[in-house]
Amino acid sequence: MELHESGEMYLETILTLKKKKGSVRSIDVANALDYSKPSVSRGMKLLKESNLITIDSKGFIDFTKEGQMIAEKVFELHTTLTQFFTYIGVSVKQAEEDACRVEHIISDETYQCIRSFMQKQS
Repeated sequence: MELHESGEMYLETILTLKKKKGSVRSIDVANALDYSKPSVSRGMKLLKESNLITIDSKGFIDFTKEGQMIAEKVFELHTTLTQFFTYIGVSVKQAEEDACRVEHIISDETYQCIRSFMQKQS
């Protein structure tokens, strides 16, 4: 399934918030990303229609199996890229920002090479 950058950002944000708070609603995603409530509502609708998330009657968001896998992959990409960028001397703040942009466009080949390199550094 082809997922756009915004969808990946939403899934990663939901995962991060679930790790911090345990439960997540659309308002939490909007606040975390500083997006408008209508934008997040539309994004959640698209993710739900794509069978990546479920939303219960109280508005709590959960992942489907596929949604969880994608969210974890994007999170791992982000984490590895941030570590790599800081390893080569980029400030933590800039590394976080750059990782957030690069994680959506990097090829799997390049990512695997960076991942392998960082594992050797541990």
